[in-house]
Amino acid sequence: MSTRRVLIDAGNTRLKWALTEGERWHAHGSLDYSDLSALAPLLAKADASYIASVARAQHENLITRLLAPGVVTPIWLQAEARFLDLRNSYDNPRQLGVDRWMGLIGARQRTQAATLVVSVGTAMTVDALSTEGVFLGGLIVPGRAMMQQALRQGTARVADVAGAWQDFPRTTADAVESGIVAALCGTIQQQHARLAEMAGGSPHCFLTGGDAETLLPHLSVAVEHVPALVLEGVDRVAKEGKTE
Repeated sequence: MSTRRVLIDAGNTRLKWALTEGERWHAHGSLDYSDLSALAPLLAKADASYIASVARAQHENLITRLLAPGVVTPIWLQAEARFLDLRNSYDNPRQLGVDRWMGLIGARQRTQAATLVVSVGTAMTVDALSTEGVFLGGLIVPGRAMMQQALRQGTARVADVAGAWQDFPRTTADAVESGIVAALCGTIQQQHARLAEMAGGSPHCFLTGGDAETLLPHLSVAVEHVPALVLEGVDRVAKEGKTE
């Protein structure tokens, strides 16, 4: 009988999950930390649970309560120096966010080409992967909501009003939204150009995270939107029998 696995990607603002068995994904979705009750019946069906968490301590405590004795014992993952042909070049490999590491693992399963892995969430990370499977390094910048918050707190006349993208904004709200999108897209495009120069050709680019769709229409480089990329990495680690 195949092992049923609950995979969890616990982010800063939301939790993503999937129920898998062998090569099959039975179901997947996302939950707000205010109500994780939908996880309980999934865990009751599982033989194993693998968690990649960058969540706050109080949110991890909520997950732990659902994984009380009598329910499947969770395996809390972390970044490592190596996974199969993937090498983590961080000075301290364990310091790399586990969500970023799982995203790199997920990307490596999809292509052996030089790759840019972009996660657009509370923060945006832009990570470069060589054709040889070496994680070259990456950037972390504030995400869309954090940039909005910073502008509203740090300036006197930026109100909490939703704006929309405009090539040449003529309202403050539109100027804020357009400026943020341009800044995030510019970061991606600059790193794409740097990796292309190093790799000698255009790298593949995967885009994931809650605000990925906001950037998609505005990027000048080709990208592939993979909403569950981190969970794909968790699933790959689970299939290799990671136990600690």
